[in-house]
Amino acid sequence: MRRKKATSIKPARNWAIGLAMVTAAGVGNAPVAHADEAFAKTRLKAMSDYMAAQKAISFDYDSTLEVVSDDKQKVGLASSGKITLNRPDKLHGTRTGGFADIEFAFDGKTLTFLGRNANAYAQVEAPGTIDQLVDTLRDKYHRPVPGADLLMSDIYDQLMPEVKSTKDLGAGVIGGVECDHLAFRTSDVDWQMWIAQGDRPYPCRYVITSPQVVGAPQYVIDIRTWKTGSDVAADSFGLQLPKDAKKVAAEDVPDFDELPNIFALKK
Repeated sequence: MRRKKATSIKPARNWAIGLAMVTAAGVGNAPVAHADEAFAKTRLKAMSDYMAAQKAISFDYDSTLEVVSDDKQKVGLASSGKITLNRPDKLHGTRTGGFADIEFAFDGKTLTFLGRNANAYAQVEAPGTIDQLVDTLRDKYHRPVPGADLLMSDIYDQLMPEVKSTKDLGAGVIGGVECDHLAFRTSDVDWQMWIAQGDRPYPCRYVITSPQVVGAPQYVIDIRTWKTGSDVAADSFGLQLPKDAKKVAAEDVPDFDELPNIFALKK
């Protein structure tokens, strides 16, 4: 059955900044000790340093992007995929959802991304590092990489400059992994991070909330099957294109973003 185009949707700022608040009873008004703030910052820095030190990383992920319609109905758009990277300049990823089946690969010089459901692909010259690629995709082509904040070489410096409030919310369990649960607030968004305890402090869940948007939608990414070093399967960081795939401009690959084209953005 053909899907009818939605009238309009109020998005989060983009896939990684558009979002919903989870309020635990008493958390908002509870006093936060300076020791708790220091611990939260220390754990985030430990995660950032650990991630930066890993030359090879791979993980599977599940993500949900929430949007809010004109009649204030909140809808969650779910996707799953896989990311493999070799620092500083190799990246391969997939994302499959209800509207798109996307694969992309970066070899340090050229980015190729393919919309399998549309049988269309694009290639752009983007020499540089993964950090530079993430910025180029987001700012120039409006094609954000899933979990992009978590792929940068210095996560702490990416996320902390605008933080105004930091909280240690204790422990939590994500996918059977015991984690430290941390919460942060900026002028525009709230975000939470669940970091695996122990000597491998990798991110298990990342939640970004936009309290200034009606309905406070959120973006959630859960990370599983975490691997580093020699446990990461070999990857050519290339992409096998179907022989009959149509080449299009980077901005014209259909439904590359997690917000599909059937939703009309409200200006």
